[in-house]
Amino acid sequence: MEIAGIHELWAETLGDPRVCIAVLDGPADLSHACFARAKISRLDPLIACSPPSFTRPASRHGTHVASVIFGSHQGPVKGIAPLCRGLILPVFAERADGSLAPCSQFDLARAITQAVHHGAQIVNISGGERSPSGAAHPVLARAVADCLDNGALLIAAAGNEGCDCLYVPGALPSVIAVGAMSSEGAPLQFSNWGELYRKQGILAPGEDILGAVPGGGAVTQTGTSYAAAIVAGIAALLWSLARRYGVEPDAKSVRKAILDSAVGCAHNDALDCRRLLAGRLNIPGAATLVTRGGNKMIEQIEGQEETCSMDAGVRSAACGPPPATPVSDAPAPAAGVRPAGAERGCHCGCGGGAAQMVFALGQLGFDYGTEARRDSIRQHMSGTADPHDANQLLAYLERNPSDAASIIWTLSLDATPIYAIEPHGAFASDTYKLLRQFLREQLGEAVERVSIPGHVSGSARLFNGQVVPVIHPEPRGLFNWTTAALVEAVAGKPLPADAKQTAKEAYNKNRQSVENFLRRIYDELRNLGATPQERALNYSATNALLVENVFRDAIKEQMDLDTIAVERSPICRPESDCWDVKLTFFDPEKIFQRGRKMYRFAVDVSDVVPVMVGPVRSWFVR
Repeated sequence: MEIAGIHELWAETLGDPRVCIAVLDGPADLSHACFARAKISRLDPLIACSPPSFTRPASRHGTHVASVIFGSHQGPVKGIAPLCRGLILPVFAERADGSLAPCSQFDLARAITQAVHHGAQIVNISGGERSPSGAAHPVLARAVADCLDNGALLIAAAGNEGCDCLYVPGALPSVIAVGAMSSEGAPLQFSNWGELYRKQGILAPGEDILGAVPGGGAVTQTGTSYAAAIVAGIAALLWSLARRYGVEPDAKSVRKAILDSAVGCAHNDALDCRRLLAGRLNIPGAATLVTRGGNKMIEQIEGQEETCSMDAGVRSAACGPPPATPVSDAPAPAAGVRPAGAERGCHCGCGGGAAQMVFALGQLGFDYGTEARRDSIRQHMSGTADPHDANQLLAYLERNPSDAASIIWTLSLDATPIYAIEPHGAFASDTYKLLRQFLREQLGEAVERVSIPGHVSGSARLFNGQVVPVIHPEPRGLFNWTTAALVEAVAGKPLPADAKQTAKEAYNKNRQSVENFLRRIYDELRNLGATPQERALNYSATNALLVENVFRDAIKEQMDLDTIAVERSPICRPESDCWDVKLTFFDPEKIFQRGRKMYRFAVDVSDVVPVMVGPVRSWFVR
């Protein structure tokens, strides 16, 4: 399929190896001839699984998508950005019987974080999960937002249900969602549309897109998956072109150029024009915006493109053919992130997960992995004991402490396991003892959370089939607590009944401020504890005593907590990795008359157990 404007862009650049595109998809067959000259590395996902079969759908999907982006122009498939560097990160999973299973939003969040950590500036996800409101789990939403904040642009497929419906991550605010159009610029009937897509969606060629087949050869495929791959490649070329012209690009400017140059309807509130999303991909216009600014771009669009008109019920050709009867109640697929091409499903890559430091917060739990393991424990428990009853299990482990290694200890977030915990080394028995203690206190003493620092190594399959990364924990950073106890440790014990009313009011405000800080980290900012920013944030929550003076000072200033943010710290020691946790306070009674006050403290996350560095700094800001 011919892509308008691509040859003119190729005449300027075929890509820059300093620009890296990560493809989160099925495992690509990198031995294919089209990748002979490609600069592609494969990243093993944090969740290991069986070796891929290149004859199965996920690999065919991943190979096709990767070739659309990276295929050599001397090979059978001409990729969009063959000279850019590539990262292949398999994320789609496959069951043991060969059937396809969707990926969880947690796993997608992990993969996005991993890709950005390894230097990706463009992240392509040719898939998604149906979401009625366009909302994602907070962990995925945060990973996507951090993606753009860390200088990477995420591009995702809009989905192929042919309905007024949304998919995540495509519907999330910082993403470019990509729908599919024909060579004439008409939206393809299966391409999804939705209100959020009109702000951040783009239509790109998605019909009969040539791509590689595992084992050799090429075939055409149709779908928003392949349209998304085209836009990812174009974004990388725009990034490369800007560098060539001496402009230092970033993810936000490239994203803005693609969306602002899109060619849409003249009357974009007209019903049928919703299917155009924000507009059609306009390569010359985006290139102009990236390299020289947008003044000439509007003239170019007006001179070269016919706009969509709905006046007097007459549709111009630029609108494309009228859509079929809208299917707003199309059946939703099973939960999980799926490829958006004609072939669906998920696939993991093989090999162990890359060693990565984690400082995660959550609730402790346990799992047996298999029926055989569960039944074995049951037979060793007395009488009619229930191995799923935590109190009965703990009583058994008290008598048989060595069997603590026979179960899978888990860390959960929102009742969903996010890690397995596997103590190792000389002090493994002590760590298992500590885990038993934590679980007992979680059951009987209302302990709310535990902190688990450690290194990720390998993965474990739970009883329900879910696969999670395994943490080898660092015992010196294992803690558990209740929010109330942590608040009391900072604010002090409640004042006696005969205390002065002013003192009571100050004390209660102090407690509320500290509790607000902790609750926001636990709930609003909950995360997987994998990135340096997340580890610094989580450490500050487990060590609220470190910010005791911050809250005391803010309360004296009669200020309330406004925002919590993390950014790289200018204060650090050699060979360390320091991040500032920023707390901004405001005066609720003088919002417009008084400036906000910012407090910053640096956390060094270069070790598996972070540590605070230097004093707390503060100043007023406008």
